[in-house]
Amino acid sequence: MNTDTQEIVNNKILKVDKDGKTKPLSLYTYDKYLSEEPDASIKPYKTYDAIIVSNNYQSKYIKGIPIFSGITSVQKVQMAPKSRAIDSIDFIDIPPNALTLDSESLQREEDLGNYNNQGAPKILKEVVIPEYITVHLGSPTSYAQNVTVSFTDYIKNVASSEIYPTWPKEALKSNIYAEISFTLNRIYTEWYRSRGYDFDITNSTAYDHYFVNGRNFYDTIIEVVDEIFNEYISRKNFKEPLLAQYCNGTTVTCDGLSQWGTVTYADNGYSAFQILKEYYGDNIEIRTADYVEGTIESYPGKALRLGDKGEDVRIIQQQLNRIRKNYPGIPEITNENGEFNEATKNAVKAFQKIFNLTQDGIVGKQTWYKISQIYVGVKNLAELNSEGESLPIPDKAPSNILKIGSTGEEVEIAQYLLKAIGAFYDSILPIEITGDFDDNMSDVVKSFQNQFGLDADGIIGPKTWNKLIEVYKSIEPYILTGSGNFIKYPGYLIKKGKKGEEVRLIQEWLNEIHKKYQFIPEVSVDGVFGEKTKEAIMIFQRWQGLVADGIVGPLTWDKLYEVYREVVKENI
Repeated sequence: MNTDTQEIVNNKILKVDKDGKTKPLSLYTYDKYLSEEPDASIKPYKTYDAIIVSNNYQSKYIKGIPIFSGITSVQKVQMAPKSRAIDSIDFIDIPPNALTLDSESLQREEDLGNYNNQGAPKILKEVVIPEYITVHLGSPTSYAQNVTVSFTDYIKNVASSEIYPTWPKEALKSNIYAEISFTLNRIYTEWYRSRGYDFDITNSTAYDHYFVNGRNFYDTIIEVVDEIFNEYISRKNFKEPLLAQYCNGTTVTCDGLSQWGTVTYADNGYSAFQILKEYYGDNIEIRTADYVEGTIESYPGKALRLGDKGEDVRIIQQQLNRIRKNYPGIPEITNENGEFNEATKNAVKAFQKIFNLTQDGIVGKQTWYKISQIYVGVKNLAELNSEGESLPIPDKAPSNILKIGSTGEEVEIAQYLLKAIGAFYDSILPIEITGDFDDNMSDVVKSFQNQFGLDADGIIGPKTWNKLIEVYKSIEPYILTGSGNFIKYPGYLIKKGKKGEEVRLIQEWLNEIHKKYQFIPEVSVDGVFGEKTKEAIMIFQRWQGLVADGIVGPLTWDKLYEVYREVVKENI
């Protein structure tokens, strides 16, 4: 639906492919020139609504997605598995771009230290790009939700909310450098955490950036952030990232960067660094962060391409082969020998297509860190399986109440449940399994309690125990198989004549089920959906009260996996 006119513009159903993406959709919007001149009275984009529906996951309604001329808008959607206890539609309402807002709502406080006098900020030893950043969705002292997102997604979100993606690349870069530096200053100085808060930054424009939880990003902004995300502005001879103040430069002026002014400079041929010097003076430089959390290896410093050899190539091959278990559209690299051959190039290009990177088959800085980021993500999901299998997950709430100071196996179980649920809900803070209930765990418990409408006291009593177990049981089938593959319906019908890993997986499930239920025929595990596989599916469907058509759609897929898991658990 076009939000501006309430007109239904597209009522077709767009289905996701095996990598979780839909085909691009062309929509009408205003001419590009309207976003190139500073006029706060003009909204230079049209907005559309989207409804995302799934048989297995909670539906989402996203209202007011801004669309710009000539720009690809990317709407990422995180969906939690459905359960009887959680049967509602998640709603996201994207507010207007910051450049269209009035001056008062964008005026930052001049003295950022006055609102809390709990002491000076701490200083970290190194400038680190964090894997995740926790954002408080309100002013620092307000009672509001915390959400945890990846650092790069946070910067993409802020840039998509505060500037226009149609601007020249050097203007985009100068603004994004300022956003990165401001954010890293908050983290490096532990501005909020040293004052007793359980977050890194807020989304209040009186103090920090304009962050809109759940919003869309733009391809031009994605490209710049992936290119420079670990670079920041600093004063010469100072390690600390610059607290780079900025404003729109029209309705609000300040001592820092003028957002609209960067467009004028870029149009006149200035580079991003030259633009930054115009606003912050000659005594600045661009630096690279000491360390990027959540990566296996740091970027080797040069792009890898066809014909290259060495350990860096082998690392990429190994990581891509692991990623393809979750993203089967990436072709397998059969020989991880450290030689950048055609198979490696094709795998890189497929990866780049899935993650909206330039499809050149070259592993530059953007592609290297994106591969590393996704590899760490799927590897962490895989590790959940081994952690879960090694812990006795209870069917009902234990009698013990857990709180700060508690230790032992029940604390480990609670931490595992929180970690597993956190993989599906970005409002649940990250946690590691240590067996010690400390202040950090109390904060994580509070984030869980806030998410599910419980009293946020940071203590795990009967109600919180029951909710932890209930929510975990609802997502358990969607976490992992014993082999470490992430289980989700691939998005297309699997029927006679199909070949591939999904067919092989179905055949493995059928044979495991056959061990207990002999009336389900045993089939050959060859990855080919033949007549015998079809017959076995039809018998299974009749048994489970499904339409016996011999085709594996989402309902049959889910029921197959559910019965398979039950059988496997009984045999452990």
